[in-house]
Amino acid sequence: MQRVVCHFCDTLHEAPAVPEGTAARCLRCGVVLYQNRPASLVRTTAFSLAALALMGIVHGFPFLIMRAGGMQTELSLYRAAHELVKEGSLVIGWGVGLCTIVAPLMMACGMLYVCTPLLFGRAAPGARVVARWISLTEPWNMIEVFLLGVLVSLLKLGQLADLEFGTGFWAFAALMVCMAAAVAGIDRNELWDRLEVAGE
Repeated sequence: MQRVVCHFCDTLHEAPAVPEGTAARCLRCGVVLYQNRPASLVRTTAFSLAALALMGIVHGFPFLIMRAGGMQTELSLYRAAHELVKEGSLVIGWGVGLCTIVAPLMMACGMLYVCTPLLFGRAAPGARVVARWISLTEPWNMIEVFLLGVLVSLLKLGQLADLEFGTGFWAFAALMVCMAAAVAGIDRNELWDRLEVAGE
């Protein structure tokens, strides 16, 4: 029997499986310990697949279009990271690339790899290792932070040039929603329980 510690009051509990749509709560303080969300695997798989499709749009279309002095510049995520590195801001450039391109891609692919076979009651080879990598990658997925930074910087750029949001920007905003929904779609304890039942 697995055990789980309440993150609020540190009470140790046994962690049996709970029916779909219900949650296990701490006996002392009532905080939710873990839950079995309805159709969790289907939702996580669907949102991860949608996120991958949106990534293709994000990188295939302009993110931002700037017009000033009769000149037009189209900016993409890759070009933003590349220009930062080219101008000498190596740490910032690599950070942008890692947090907005690499980490989201690894998370979406990882969740698809782990969750899709579980829909059929099977575990993919190495699913536990991939699940651990998903947990390690999650803090580096900073799509929403980058989007907020872009919106703040537009307040200043708007005074210097005419700005137009490209297709990539709207796809990026939708990607942020899909990634958040995919991560929130399944509880970690539930995922590990399903992997154990599937024999991984």
